[in-house]
Amino acid sequence: MPMEGKERKIEFPKGFLWGAATSAHQVEGGNVNDWSEWEKKNAEHLASEAKNKWQEWQQEKFPEMFDPQNYVSGRACDHYNRYEEDLDIAKSLGLNAFRISIEWSRIEPEEGKFDEREIEHYRKVIQAIRERGMEPFVCLWHYTLPLWLAEKKGILNKRFPEYFARYSRYIVKNLGDICKFWVTLNEPSVVISHSYIEGIRPPEKKNLWLAWRVYKKMMGAHNLSYRYIKEISEKNQIGFANHIKYFEPYGRNSTLDSLVVRVAGYFGNWIFYGLSKNKNDFIALQYYFRFRLKFPRRMINENKELTDLGWEVFPKGIYYLLKEINKRYSFPIYILENGLADAKDKKREKFIKDHLRWIHKAIQEGVDVRGYFHWSLLDNFEWDKGFWPRFGLVEMDYKTLERKIRPSAWEYAKICKENAVNL
Repeated sequence: MPMEGKERKIEFPKGFLWGAATSAHQVEGGNVNDWSEWEKKNAEHLASEAKNKWQEWQQEKFPEMFDPQNYVSGRACDHYNRYEEDLDIAKSLGLNAFRISIEWSRIEPEEGKFDEREIEHYRKVIQAIRERGMEPFVCLWHYTLPLWLAEKKGILNKRFPEYFARYSRYIVKNLGDICKFWVTLNEPSVVISHSYIEGIRPPEKKNLWLAWRVYKKMMGAHNLSYRYIKEISEKNQIGFANHIKYFEPYGRNSTLDSLVVRVAGYFGNWIFYGLSKNKNDFIALQYYFRFRLKFPRRMINENKELTDLGWEVFPKGIYYLLKEINKRYSFPIYILENGLADAKDKKREKFIKDHLRWIHKAIQEGVDVRGYFHWSLLDNFEWDKGFWPRFGLVEMDYKTLERKIRPSAWEYAKICKENAVNL
């Protein structure tokens, strides 16, 4: 690793993919699904509980968290209508890859009835990505469910794997000629943790038995979709995007702390790969932070540097995870999300470079990392937190919908165009 204060250039492998990511509900606007209905019912509650949930410095910096409208996605970034403008920005930044998600509720608004106009819309989006010289990565499910399915118990419906696989097959049959990278599910561990253990997101269940059932249903959906998509073409590359956390024992010599880390790692990170029965063509890693755990279940991070959400910045964690993945599995790795909430854009450039430095070290040590996607291209709707956290390379004015490229984005553009990082 380079010595402190000494500058050098680190180069990435030829053909490395440099991208940014988005998700349909967070940027499109105008969606009608289980989340859009939940937002409206919970906006007042979310605004009122902000005073107890967030620290004083966050409340002072982001007073919009007390406005109920902050928690209603509404038109979001209007990306549904302005995708060409946004993709032009992505091209100007030198990206050669771009990740989107498809909104299931648009494609199948009623059970078994598919909307051909909407599939044509997404065809235009993917073609626009290709026309700008970027490789499309398409996520089939990023948290939201059609209302008809939510009313049938959603993921807990015994036919959920069948419903999802049917939808997946329809998408790939219609769009597989212009896209080969498919992400079935986004962050199943987050869905289970937030929706079925903590109960803070729809459908707001707090039941460990239900959480285990959801584990199995989601991986059943992935496995069946994998089979269907491969039947369409063996050339299709398929994986699911896992939010993999770096767990570390607070006491290095503590047996109990190490036990907590092993249990957390198994259920939070690795169980899905076992349940997916190796039905993956790549590993999609999404990394944001670490957890230093102390028995029985207490997190004590050093928190020397924090994002606007209060998440600890710990770039070295991505190196440890890449090495661990490489020990466990033989699949190529794409980092499909990595980013931070940083409204003033004071930390983003360093955050990107520091993480890429550790990614590069892992590559040099034999880890097959083939791409890096920053989260996110645009500031967007951050689920139960609403609009106040700012993750975008591009700043959004939600009143005028003006897009403004942040200085850190131009630094990322240099990296993308040079396929190298100046440290």
